[in-house]
Amino acid sequence: MTVANKGAVHVGSWSAVPLESLMETVQTALGDQATSIVMERGEITVVVSADRYLSAMKALRDAPGCQFEQLVDLCGLDYSEYRDGAWEGSRFAVVAHLLSVSLNQRVRVRVFCPDDEFPVVDSVTSLWSSANWYEREAFDLYGILFEGHDDLRRILTDYGFIGHPFRKDFPLSGHVEMRYDPERRRVVYEPVTIEPREITPRIIREDNYGGLH
Repeated sequence: MTVANKGAVHVGSWSAVPLESLMETVQTALGDQATSIVMERGEITVVVSADRYLSAMKALRDAPGCQFEQLVDLCGLDYSEYRDGAWEGSRFAVVAHLLSVSLNQRVRVRVFCPDDEFPVVDSVTSLWSSANWYEREAFDLYGILFEGHDDLRRILTDYGFIGHPFRKDFPLSGHVEMRYDPERRRVVYEPVTIEPREITPRIIREDNYGGLH
């Protein structure tokens, strides 16, 4: 496991516990379940492997000194074009932000999906019910599957949508378009008819614009 301190910021910090102490507490609670713990810009980020993700999250919720009772955010990430394509790690990741109201502290947890072609990690809905819609959103927008989620279906796009629009390789025009068909009296889906084209803005310069000389 890697533990790093990259210039912690304590002025105005939201944590009532010094970040170094919180970092040690998290390290003790997770042990070898964490592959790295980094403190940077006044925040702690923990990276765990996919096979330890659920147990690590349970430890962060229940362990003394951690007590992260709330999951306040969870999202997907696509690293395929990160650092101009120089990224060599797994393509998809899930990032969760945990909050301890009782101890006034936060932590960020990142887990990478081991298979780029079929990204799957465990669901944490059994630990925090608030993960339900967040995981559905990550599935909808990135195509990340959450093992153990009871109702993993799209939440922002409609049921006829094809693909996952936040993936870096998703076309700007999409794959299908929808319209109302008056003959069939319902919404229909058809292949996109928009021709991809590059638009170069035309700049018009006027002399004495706005009365300026």
